Amino acid sequence: MAPPPEIAIPSTSVSDEGSSKPFTLYNITLRLPLRSYVVQKRYSDFAKLHSALVEQVVAPPPTPLPGKHWLKSTVKSAELARDRQLGLERYLKTIAETPDRRWRDTSAWRAFLNLPSSSTTNSAVSAAGMVSSAAAGAADPGTWLDMHREMKQCLHEARQCLSRRDGAADGGNNTAAAEAGAAAKRVIIKAGTLIAGLSDGLRRMQESTRLGDGELRRRRDLVAAARMEREGLEKLSNSMPSSSSALGRGNGGKGQASALEKAALLQGGKPGGRVLGAPLPETERTRELDNQGVLMLQKQEMQAQDDQVEQLAAIIRRQKEIGLKINEEVEAQSEMLDRVDQDATRLQGKVKVANNRIRKM
Repeated sequence: MAPPPEIAIPSTSVSDEGSSKPFTLYNITLRLPLRSYVVQKRYSDFAKLHSALVEQVVAPPPTPLPGKHWLKSTVKSAELARDRQLGLERYLKTIAETPDRRWRDTSAWRAFLNLPSSSTTNSAVSAAGMVSSAAAGAADPGTWLDMHREMKQCLHEARQCLSRRDGAADGGNNTAAAEAGAAAKRVIIKAGTLIAGLSDGLRRMQESTRLGDGELRRRRDLVAAARMEREGLEKLSNSMPSSSSALGRGNGGKGQASALEKAALLQGGKPGGRVLGAPLPETERTRELDNQGVLMLQKQEMQAQDDQVEQLAAIIRRQKEIGLKINEEVEAQSEMLDRVDQDATRLQGKVKVANNRIRKM
């Protein structure tokens, strides 16, 4: 039996899409054994869930649903929003962790949290709901960072799968190589979905002006770098694994290269890694890549350096403008000080004349 999902409501957001007035969205984070995602629901969705659970189980859940406040609004009252957020989180956690599974086994509960069902059709529908909900959740800055961490984890897992695929191909285990390649493609597709959600979330945050221009530029750079890395991993996953098995198949179709043949290839004091113009040592990022992957990685690094140079040039231009403004202000202050000094000199002369007249009198 699969363990219950870890449910939390770490944050809320305000939205006015599809409604005449703003309303509060509760960002529900679910952590499953193989994935984690975010579902956004408003209080009316919780009320519908509660009614459906009572109708299907013919008994109320162990924890009551937080009541609705008719005089205050969670959009205008941060205290009320926080209290309701904690109450709704307690409501979901109690249903998920209680030994009585009656409420968890209902279709209303699974549809509310977009949990996969036993049938293939319902699983596909739930996965689509997870994707759309995750894309909507990316409009929240905090949820966006959680999705970005999950996307980076997917890319890391894809690199590990491709490394296992090449290692299995070198060892002659074609079944393990095929399984590792299929796993790499699955996580690469998931990473692409998350990248699309992150881009859409940045667009929504720009429209709602929830982040500054500098932070938006930084997050766009993160998404662009992740997109380039994903494209490189996708090309590697679509290519054949670079292994000595290709040598064995080309040599009369005898299968994998033997250990003696591998040792013969490494004779002559040449390094065992890849050589691109110079015997540079392998790194963690290049060890699992072929020549095409290394070239693509180099292009990504060059593009990243170009972007950093452009950002540095923009910063320098802003610093130059600030310096010019400071110079103009200093010159203006110097002119004002000169005028004050002239006025003080004239005043001192007048005081001296007045003192002379007083002494004569």
